[in-house]
Parts: sequence; C-alpha cells; structure tokens
Amino acid sequence: MDLSAIAADLAAHWHVYATMPFIAALIGYLTKRVAIEMMFRPLEFRGIRPFLGWQGVIPANSRRMATTAVDLLTKNLLDPREVFARLDPEEMVAQLEEPLLKAVDEVTREVFETYQPRLWEMLPARAQQVLVDRVRAQAPEVVKRLMREVSANVDEVLDVNDMLINAMVRDKSLTCRLIREVAAPEFRFIARSGIGFGFVIGLVQLIAWALTKQPVIMPIFGFVTGFVTDWLALKMIFYPRQPRRFLFFTWQGMFQKRRAQVAADYGALIAEEVLTAGNVLEAVLTGPRADKLFALVTREVQRTVDAQAGLAKPLVALAVGGREYQQMKQAAAEKAIAYLPETVKHVESYATDALDVRNTIVEKMQQLTPLEFEGILRPAFKQDEWKLIAVGAVIGGLVGELQVLLLLH
Repeated sequence: MDLSAIAADLAAHWHVYATMPFIAALIGYLTKRVAIEMMFRPLEFRGIRPFLGWQGVIPANSRRMATTAVDLLTKNLLDPREVFARLDPEEMVAQLEEPLLKAVDEVTREVFETYQPRLWEMLPARAQQVLVDRVRAQAPEVVKRLMREVSANVDEVLDVNDMLINAMVRDKSLTCRLIREVAAPEFRFIARSGIGFGFVIGLVQLIAWALTKQPVIMPIFGFVTGFVTDWLALKMIFYPRQPRRFLFFTWQGMFQKRRAQVAADYGALIAEEVLTAGNVLEAVLTGPRADKLFALVTREVQRTVDAQAGLAKPLVALAVGGREYQQMKQAAAEKAIAYLPETVKHVESYATDALDVRNTIVEKMQQLTPLEFEGILRPAFKQDEWKLIAVGAVIGGLVGELQVLLLLH
C-alpha cells in the first residue's frame, strides 16, 4: 500500500473526497423521505397490475391496519357498554324535546289522515289536538325506555367494530392521518437520522475509496447507507421499550418515551374523526344491526298506539281488531323510523360531551403495557417495513452509481 500515493491523491482531489460524507448524508435523508412518503402515497394503486406500480403501504393494507387499530380500541381502550351508559335518558329527552314533539305531531296526523281521513276530518279541531297531545305526552317516556334498553343491550343495536373499521377503510386518508399525525415526531426523526448515519458511513466510504479506487465501492456503500439507516431508524423508534443505558447516554424508543403526548394526540383523533357521535348515530341507524333498533322502535310505537286507542273511541271503534288498525300501527312505526335520522342529529353535541371518548382513551392508554402501547403504531411498519428498507437500499445504490459516474467523468 503506497501511503504517499494515497496522500497525494487526497491532496489533489480533496474537494471530491470532501463531498463523499455529505452525499452519503443526503442519500440517508432522501431515502428516508422517500420511504416515509411511500408508506402513505398514493392512496390508490397507480401502475399496471400486477407487474408494475405502487400503492402506499398503509392505504394498500387499510383494512388490516383498521382491524388492528379497532381491536386495540375495543379490547384495551373502550368498553362500548361503559361508554354508552354515560348517555342520560332524561337529558337525551330534554335535548330532543322540540324535534321529537314535532315529529310525533306530524306522524300522528299523517297516519290518521291516511287511514281514517273522513273520520279525522269530522273531528273538531279541539278533539284532533287532544288526541295528538295524548300521543305527544307518551313520547318522552317511549324515548326513555328505548334509551335504557339500547344502553343495556348496545351490542344488539350497534356493531362498534364494524362501524370503526368501515369508517377507516371507506376513508383511506383517515387511516393515514391517524398514523401520520400521531407519529409525526417519529417520522421527522427517521428522516433526520439519515443525515447523521449517512455522514458516518460516508466517512468510511471516503477511506475505502482512497484505499481501493474501486468503482463498485460507491454503489455498495450507497446501498448499505440506505439499508442500514432505514433499518436502524425504524428500530430506534420502538426499541428499547424501557430506558437503557449505552456507554455515556440513555436511550428509549421514541414512541415509548412520548407516551403522554401520543395518548393525547391519538385520543383526540379517534374522538374527533373516528368514534364521533355522528358516526355512531349513523351506524346505529344504517349499520348491520339497525334492524334490531327498528324492531325496538316499532314495538314501542305500536304499544303507544294501543295505549291511546282506548282514549280515542270515536276513531278506533270502526277499526279496533281489524286489519286496517294493524296497518295503521305499522304505518305509525315506519313513519317514526323515517323521522329518526333527522331527529337524532339534535343530540350530537350532547352525545359528544357525554361519551367523552377522548379522555377515556387518554386515561386507558396510560395503563397499557409497553408492548400493548407499541401496538398502536407498530402494525403500520411491521409487515411491510422490509419493502421500505429495500427501497431505501436500492435508491442508495443508484445514487452511489451516480457518484461513480461523476467521479470518473
């Protein structure tokens, strides 16, 4: 080994050698940025299936990601029975009073005008109002009974898992946001760590090039830079789970270290965009178990009609026990159900405050074990992180080859 020749070459081409650690640092940074963006973009597949193309890792696996997140929510963070028990039937009725009474008024008049139009028209206005008032007087108690029954048997009228998974799969950007916003500091760390790790590897690359002058050195080191820095950054996010001392410093996986902030951000996102009162009400009214709720409403409405029939003898005398009376009861139930979506919108604000999803999640997340806590974010990386590392390595190798061309030519 001719050290004087090496020294002479270093002196003659010092500016080329000086760029090597910086280019390696740039490779480290760029490969991280590309890997991060490839996790989330594009939302839909672009390319020619199945040979060429790409879809963001998270959007491509949105159902798996959503299922994992929902399992964590329902098993460790939220008990649907406990949460929905916070809805006070008395307060619900108070919030619904105006739209509820309006709906009852319209349903009662429409049903009687449809099934007993002549008799209804013959009744004096005062008698009509008395009948409507009697039905309205029963409405609050009917709603309270429904609320108590729904709260006690929430699993029968609401499939929480189905609601949450569908909400996240339907809006892939929501699943991406849930991960990207909660883990924003971790993603910044991944990108910035590439600069430091890349610079160190670039110094080794400089020495190797000075000693060998082999063109293959550049793409190899570019490949290694992309591979090692991606792998190391991903590991440093999660490990070690507990603080551990390394020589002169102590390190703990960034995600574990930020537990309090992660809990606050995650709770806020779930409460504001996933498990919202609006989504819950929509799922109750349109979800796979909506027929259970409608059966409850039908039963209560028909019970109310029966209770009032004896008080409306002039009207019911011609129909009691007949097929038309049964049709009238069914029509009243169907119309009441049709009014439900518009009526329940008036309780969204109260329900949001009462359910208190955000604070519940934050409190329960603080009680998770490190391994359980890791499960909030880890599924976003675990199954497909090899793709991200491989992409970083390939990009690093290509940039290394570009360096060779620049150095030689």
